[in-house]
Amino acid sequence: MKRVIIASTSTVHGSSYLEYILPELHLFFKGIHEIVFIPYARPSGISYEVYTKIASKAFATISIHVKGIHEYENPKEAIKNAKGIFVGGGNTFELVNQLYKNEVMEVLKSSVDKGTPYLGTSAGSNICGPSMQTTNDMPIVYPSSFKTLEIIPFNLNPHYLDPDKKSTHKGETRETRIKEFHIYNAIPVLGLREGSWLEVQGKSIVLKGKLTARLFQQNKKPVELPTGYELNTI
Repeated sequence: MKRVIIASTSTVHGSSYLEYILPELHLFFKGIHEIVFIPYARPSGISYEVYTKIASKAFATISIHVKGIHEYENPKEAIKNAKGIFVGGGNTFELVNQLYKNEVMEVLKSSVDKGTPYLGTSAGSNICGPSMQTTNDMPIVYPSSFKTLEIIPFNLNPHYLDPDKKSTHKGETRETRIKEFHIYNAIPVLGLREGSWLEVQGKSIVLKGKLTARLFQQNKKPVELPTGYELNTI
């Protein structure tokens, strides 16, 4: 049975890394003492070593040891043998690029499908849908494919922002970009706001957190989904 937490972000305003969701993670990874961390997304271009230290510091507060996938001689075996997996945020293009380059995308999908607990934040959440095409990130590298894990049957737009009616900025909104995606693609897209996450248990997909999420479907008006909403029928 799949066990997954798909979080919009690692850090909400006024809190430290993962602080807002640590109580959930303490329960989610109960009985697990070490997880494999995948730092491939490299936020702000930081090194794998620095990124792993950041994740390690957060998980130490719930008595879980973190080991970066780059520390293993064989990344495929690391994922196969992992008791738990965390894929951090950063640039989704680089994350997907490295997952394919190291030939671990399919292994990762297989492990999650078999029930290895998986936590994704930001870019690590983007890859949970059928494709990474609704990321907010710049295409700094060119991955061999946009196809991702398909843990859930719809795409995500983490860090979703509503238009600011008071702003004089005339650039495209997130909603505009998603509408452009739906000109060519029928995959539904969920705009996941900061501090919200999806909890996947088998076939159940539930919206968690204090905020609503915005669902976009091709040729339909967007709708707001309340916290606690079951998305498994989308």
